[in-house]
Amino acid sequence: MPGCAEGADVRWGEGGSVSGELTRVGSVGRTGEEPEGCAWELDVTARGIAWWRRQAAEAVRALGGDAEAVGVVRLGVSELLSNVVRHVADARCRVEVEGSGTDVVVTVYDRSPLPPVVSEPDWDAERGRGLWLLREMVTGFGYTRVGGGKAVWFRCPLGAGRLR
Repeated sequence: MPGCAEGADVRWGEGGSVSGELTRVGSVGRTGEEPEGCAWELDVTARGIAWWRRQAAEAVRALGGDAEAVGVVRLGVSELLSNVVRHVADARCRVEVEGSGTDVVVTVYDRSPLPPVVSEPDWDAERGRGLWLLREMVTGFGYTRVGGGKAVWFRCPLGAGRLR
């Protein structure tokens, strides 16, 4: 699919590597449709999150996503990958960006069985409102336990003006 970075392999000195293996999504749909999109297996680092956010944005653009969809996906990928870096001992994960009808579904698979914590934020705190904010901006948000970890996902429209 155009928009999926081929040979996604970038190195960051002391920050570790931001390498990922690209695969095409195409066998399992959430709404019975054949999905289209990109998926990357990666070992995420804090310094690499911006790069993966850009890859996800390009995938959304290739699916026909408008600026609003791209912005929401960038925020969501940043938040979910930041949570992997902060809360999961093994930073190997998988990011999927799939078209599903008129929506885009982003899923991050990680190696922690603990569910994501979404709570009313403390507005004076420096952290702790990212998942809450993401949930408020999208049309669907959830998680599923898979193997020894979980899949955290969100859904938003590809087209303008249909977000909450």
